Amino acid sequence: MTDAVVGARESLPKKWLYVLATTNPPKGTLDPVSKWLWLTRAGVLPMTLVAAGLGGLLAAFRDADVDWALFTVAAVGLVLSHMANNIMNDLFDLEVGTDTKDYPRNLYSPHPVISGVVTRKRLAVYGLVVNVMCLAVMIFLTAERGPAILGFALGGFFLSAAYTAPPVRLKKHGLGEPTVVVVWGPLMVGGVYYAATGSIPAAVLLASLPYAILCTTVLMGKHIDKAPWDGPAGTRTLPVILGDAPARQVTRGMFVAFYAVVVGLVIARVLPVATVLIFASLPLMVRVWKVYGAPKPAESPMPNPVWPLWFAPHSFLVTRRAGGLLILGMIIGVIVGW
Repeated sequence: MTDAVVGARESLPKKWLYVLATTNPPKGTLDPVSKWLWLTRAGVLPMTLVAAGLGGLLAAFRDADVDWALFTVAAVGLVLSHMANNIMNDLFDLEVGTDTKDYPRNLYSPHPVISGVVTRKRLAVYGLVVNVMCLAVMIFLTAERGPAILGFALGGFFLSAAYTAPPVRLKKHGLGEPTVVVVWGPLMVGGVYYAATGSIPAAVLLASLPYAILCTTVLMGKHIDKAPWDGPAGTRTLPVILGDAPARQVTRGMFVAFYAVVVGLVIARVLPVATVLIFASLPLMVRVWKVYGAPKPAESPMPNPVWPLWFAPHSFLVTRRAGGLLILGMIIGVIVGW
């Protein structure tokens, strides 16, 4: 084996990590794994993995009778659903004319079709294949747990598709942000909990809300970033409706709500005491708080592979840090029992 071949193979993990960190394709030849990670925007999939993990850990913390095999199937189903949703969003936004060469979607990461990497038909085939896999997961879990699974799965599918697909197009009417709260909270966390246990206590739905709110700050940031394009195009996201400064303050309020609701749920003994570990993310939160306190700069003051996104990546950093600490706190709570 030549040194060149060895070097090429060794560089693949770096390419994959680059795609996961930036949602952009790596430089040079696009290997199949890098291509798939890029097409599905796999860099944001950790948000879904945390939601799935939260559902399973809530079940373990509540001493429920957990079927970990069904939990695993449900978690895989969530990740596949998120992949399918990302592909469908690219297809629908392209179809209705939202995604163009000069729109942020193609600026922070090349659009698969606009960039010429895949055809619209091929991307549609990829979306169909992943959706069929999601369907198989839904059928299996329904056979194991009953028809209630259909409510979680079909509810998630409808809201995810309607987010961008005509004629509903939730994000065009200021409903995209509330949709994320519902999907990343009761549907994802609650759905995994139900798949793993066969029950869905109201307390679990409440416990799903703080992380769902945190995930929604990422979309709020993204829509604040895209407002100069969305407003003139008639896409009335919540930041377009509210205006720049109010939208930034609302997002700040959502950060506060995340920490406050976790504390409230700890006091109510819905979440384990150890989940207050989320406060270890406060130093990062303070930096991001300052970012949201000022309008978006004309140019990024730091290296930023996803520019013109500015607020969204900052929200994502907090979501990743605080979400990870929430999971760590849940694990500790499961172990010590409080």
